[in-house]
Amino acid sequence: MSEAQVSGSRARTRQAIVDAAIDVLGRNPAASLGDIAAAAEVGRTTLHRYFADRADLLRAVTAEADARLERATAQARMTEGSGASAVRRLCEEYFDLGSVLSLLFTATPASADPSCEEPAGCDPDFTAMVERGHRDGTIDPELPADWVQSLIWSQLYAGWSYQATMGTSRHEVLRLILRTVDGAIAVKAA
Repeated sequence: MSEAQVSGSRARTRQAIVDAAIDVLGRNPAASLGDIAAAAEVGRTTLHRYFADRADLLRAVTAEADARLERATAQARMTEGSGASAVRRLCEEYFDLGSVLSLLFTATPASADPSCEEPAGCDPDFTAMVERGHRDGTIDPELPADWVQSLIWSQLYAGWSYQATMGTSRHEVLRLILRTVDGAIAVKAA
């Protein structure tokens, strides 16, 4: 086997472990390394060859989760269209992150994020999107950005929970989330 094949194989195994850890820890933050190894279809020895301890694995998981969140945010194109249409795209992109966001919610609450000066409202791009919606008449101006952000997170969580407990399809759950968010942020007639 060539050196390139070996390093490609190692990269795939490492990624399989990180992906499994995201899925397993997203459902159960207290899951054991054995549970993660089993989900990745590797032995505990193999897992420890890549990650010396739980903290090492959690650092890799956090880095991967952050990268996925960043990609989803970029794909939502928050600066395009009306404020409400951007909120809708953001919900769609974030919905597919499922375990990643569940893991981030349980492992590192926003108030513990060292990049935030305040627990809420630390993303200026999100705030700009909501303020654009206030100006273009697609988001109720009585709703501050922090509230809209909390609304999105709560509806995403409710959707994932509903899908898991009710067995409802991804398509239907996403439709319910979007309908709820659209109705909640819409400008109300006087």
